[in-house]
Amino acid sequence: MKNLKKTTKVDLATYIGVTVAFLIMYALQTGGHLTSSISGQLVPICCFIVMAVSLNLVVGISGELSLGHAGFMSVGAFGGIIAAQSLAETIPSTPLRLVVALAVGALCAVVVGFVVGVPVLRLRGDYLAIVTLAFGQIIKDLINCLLVGYDSHGLHIMFNISGLKSINDLHLEETGKAIIKGAQGAVGVTKISSFPAGFILVMLTLVIVLNLIRSRTGRAIMAIRDNRIAAESVGLNITKYKLMAFVISAALAGAAGALYGLNYGSLVASRFDFNTSILVLVYVVLGGLGNIWGSIIATVVLYMLPEALRQFSDYRMLVYAIVLILVMLATNNDQLKALLGKIIPHRKEAAGNE
Repeated sequence: MKNLKKTTKVDLATYIGVTVAFLIMYALQTGGHLTSSISGQLVPICCFIVMAVSLNLVVGISGELSLGHAGFMSVGAFGGIIAAQSLAETIPSTPLRLVVALAVGALCAVVVGFVVGVPVLRLRGDYLAIVTLAFGQIIKDLINCLLVGYDSHGLHIMFNISGLKSINDLHLEETGKAIIKGAQGAVGVTKISSFPAGFILVMLTLVIVLNLIRSRTGRAIMAIRDNRIAAESVGLNITKYKLMAFVISAALAGAAGALYGLNYGSLVASRFDFNTSILVLVYVVLGGLGNIWGSIIATVVLYMLPEALRQFSDYRMLVYAIVLILVMLATNNDQLKALLGKIIPHRKEAAGNE
């Protein structure tokens, strides 16, 4: 361990810490020591950890403000649901079907991320934030117009732009199955997500993101973030590296969306609205820009906090807001930063130890 680089030690500590946390929670869950409320939050927490870490790649590492991350999550969620529901008979194995659904969700998000990212990433600052915000709203409206069914002839897809059509216009066979009913969302979804699958997705996300940050590509992305003009002057392709971070982030968000969607019996597009994007951004900012450990801890604490305060139903949002303010003050405290700096190296210092 002494011969390992400081960044390698930090990454190993991250993997070990997440694994230990999973083993403890899984043992408590299988032993029946967790309430049904907490058990029901384990998969969503894994999904939002992936969302926070992937958004940190764009906001913290790449330095671009994106407000449409929930849009990629929704694309992955409904893409994964369509894949899982339509392949129920073809792939009877639940774990294998879940893997296929996650891959389809990630692939759908990659396509959308590339189409959106090519023109959008030429913008900067507030303009980029506004366009990504609009993207999230457009995706939600498109899904509300989507009609999808499945029968022996395959998938039937229709956009109900006029609002005058229904699932009956797909002309499904009697044995056919409606998957998405427009504004009603996905209905009758077979829940196949699990906490171990969430843990595997979190670990895969950490491996991808941390290895990207430590690589030559990651250093190029951070160089562009720190000084765009200097990076461009030495021949770095600005659009290429920014698009790479954006698309990888979208893919991980799509996989998280697929896992999230397959954790519920029904799902509507309004669950992935502007507030969801802001919530994930709050996790990233409070955890620390570029700080992967911080994103994980902030997500777990802030996601579970409203449920922990449920007994104070009249005041829980007030307490939640106060906690957010206190965390923000703490993360901007110089003495606390100095203390954390001794434990976890700063991202620039870590990059210099490569």
